[in-house]
This record gives sequence, C-alpha cells and structure tokens, in this order.
Amino acid sequence: MEPLTLYELNNLVRGVVEGALSDEYWLQAELSEVREAYNGHCYVEFVEKDKRGRDLVAKARGVIWAGTYSLLKPMFEREAGRPLSPGLKVLVKVTVSFHELYGYSLTVRDIDPTYTLGDLARLRREILAQLEADGILDDNKSLPMPLLANRIAVISSATAAGYGDFCNQLLGNEYGFRFTTRLFPAVMQGERVEQSVLSALDAIMAEHDRWDVVVIIRGGGATSDLSGFDTYLLAAACAQFPLPVITGIGHERDDTVIDAVAHTRVKTPTAAAAFLVNHQLETAARLDDLCRRMVSGVEMRMERERGRMVQVAARLSSAFVRVRTAGERRLDCFSQRMRHAWLQRRADEEHRLQRTGERMRTALPRRMEREHFRLQLAGQRCEAANPETLLKRGYSMTFCGGELVRDAARLHAGEELTTRLAEGEIRSIVQ
Repeated sequence: MEPLTLYELNNLVRGVVEGALSDEYWLQAELSEVREAYNGHCYVEFVEKDKRGRDLVAKARGVIWAGTYSLLKPMFEREAGRPLSPGLKVLVKVTVSFHELYGYSLTVRDIDPTYTLGDLARLRREILAQLEADGILDDNKSLPMPLLANRIAVISSATAAGYGDFCNQLLGNEYGFRFTTRLFPAVMQGERVEQSVLSALDAIMAEHDRWDVVVIIRGGGATSDLSGFDTYLLAAACAQFPLPVITGIGHERDDTVIDAVAHTRVKTPTAAAAFLVNHQLETAARLDDLCRRMVSGVEMRMERERGRMVQVAARLSSAFVRVRTAGERRLDCFSQRMRHAWLQRRADEEHRLQRTGERMRTALPRRMEREHFRLQLAGQRCEAANPETLLKRGYSMTFCGGELVRDAARLHAGEELTTRLAEGEIRSIVQ
C-alpha cells in the first residue's frame, strides 16, 4: 500500500467525522477556558471530570464564531446573570468538525442559560447548606443592631456611583442626623471580588471597636457581575463578622449568598442609606417616647409626693403641738423642781455656814493659843542658835580670809587668822 501524507490522512479523518457526525448535538460540559479574540470570536475549552470532581476524563476545544457569539453573549448574561467564565457548567448545541491543520473541535451554535441557572442555584444551595451545617448561617442576623448606628464602615468601589449616592443620601438626610463614614475600597465586580472584599473586612476587623455596622454596597450594572459574591469564604466571613452587615449590592430581583447571611439586605445603596436613617429615626422616636414617659412618670410621682407632703405636714403640725405642750409641761415641772432644789440648797448652805461660823468662833482662840506657844518655842530655839549667845558662853570663832575655819589641816603657814570672842578679836599668824 502506498503511504499517505499527514494531510491526506487528516483529510480522510475529516471526511469520516463529518460524514458520521453531521448532525447538531446538545452537550453538557464544564468550561475550563474562555477567551475572546480581537476579531470577535470566542474560543473555549470543554472538560468533563470524574464523579469525585478531581480528574479529567474528557476535553475538547470549542469555538463560537463572532456572528453567533454577538447574539449568544448578551442573551446568556441577561438570562443567567453572569458572563461565560471558567468553572461554569453549560448546555450547548454543537457541531463536530475536524480540520487538517487544527484538528478536532466543536463549534457552538446555541446555549441554554436555564441549565447554567440551575447549576448556579444548586451551587448557592450547597453553599447555604454548608453554612447551616457549620452553624454560622444566622450568626450575623442574630447580632443586635446598635441603637445609635452612626459609625459606618463602607465596603465599595471608590469610583462607584452607588457609593456617592449612599453618602449623599446618608449625610444629607432631612432630619439632620449625623453619621461618620469611612470607605474601605474593594473591587466590586470580576474575579477579584472575593479576595478584595475579604481584605476590606480584615481591615475593618482590625479596628472593629470604632464602627457600629458594615455596609457592603454596589451600584447598578449587569446582573452578571454579581457572581463574585456567591462564594463560601466570603459568605462565611460575613456571617461570622462581629458587626451587623448590611448589603445593598444589586437590584431587587438579584439575590446573592452574602445577602442570605447578612444582618439586613436592602435593594440598593440608597436603600441602605435610607435604612440607616430610618433606624436613627426609630431610635429618636423611642428616645422621645421614653422622655415623654419619664416626664409623665415624674409628674405623677411629684403629685403623689406633694400629697404625701401635705399629709406629713398636717401630721407634723399636730405632732409639733403635742410635743410643744408636753415640752412646756416638762419645762414647768423642771422649773419648779429647780426652784425647790435651789431654795433647799440655799437653806442647807446657810445652815452649814452658820455651823461653820460657830465652830470657827470656838476653835479660833484655841488655835491662837497654840500658835503663840509655837512662836515662843521657835524664838527660844533661834536665841539658842545665835552666835552672840554662844560667844557669851565662852566659845570663839576663827576666820581665815573672811571664811570660818572648821579644819586646821586646811590652813597654811603664814596665813592670818582672826579669832572672834565675846568681847574683841585676836589676830594671829599660822606657823
């Protein structure tokens, strides 16, 4: 047999494939690659995994020609709510072709968005079921909303119109409520949504005591851009966040996983601002009601206390009269007892003075006589002790240098002595 060239062999394969597989087929597969070319074509890669979802069991290249892609793309995004992207499971109508140069490929003719919607809904159900199994699905919903929720940490894109609408609605509220806001910027569409929002939540967590609530907002736009909010990690972070999370990331018809776990879900950024303003209004109304009840309670209490004071005053007046009467009686009795006691004491003292006077008149002569005798004895002793008297009896006194000599051993030769007698003096020298 004459050998074939590669082109000839591929041409034979092409003829067999196109002859045997000339019809269109509906194909269930997962997209592993989606690439839009500059010329408007879209090149994809279809894969199929085993039941465990780990290993590939089949793979094929595919193409959506520009004319078809321009029709399928907006239709799919409008119906499915997200663009064609890797990881999506799709149901597509394809034709099988084989090219001598490019090999085996599938040409996409149509796509069924309802199949993908069902898969996305299944994915959301699985995430919510996992959150419930982990016991964290309603954690954020159970947090109490602070009465004065006026310190707002905002996660949004700095350039998003929804962020500006939110700030204008909140800070320019007609009631004059004051709010403090701070933007924690994040990417709000595309593949970076999850990591960007998680980073913003981490930044808020680092200073969570400075904030009352977290608001995640995203302005209008394609529903297809919301797919980044349907992830388990982001939903778990929101569910377990220690502050109430308010979401306003889509239109009323849109629903994401983090909407299901958030403390409060509203439709739009302006609705989030309106919710916070209404919450402040409710708090103000509660405070006004408490003030009115307090004023009413105080007035009632004051009225009761005034009645009690009147009763107490009447009882005090009566009691005062009784006490004053009893006191006056006690004072009269005390005055009488004092007068009687004073008269009795004066009589007793007069009698005591009289007796003392009689005793003094009797005792004074005897005392005078005793004292006169004592004076005589003292005079006799003084006279006996007088030096003149001793000298008259024959005694003498010797002086040395004007001092009385009592010890001869203390005298020295040559000292002059004066000896005093009853009559005259004798001077001598110590030898």
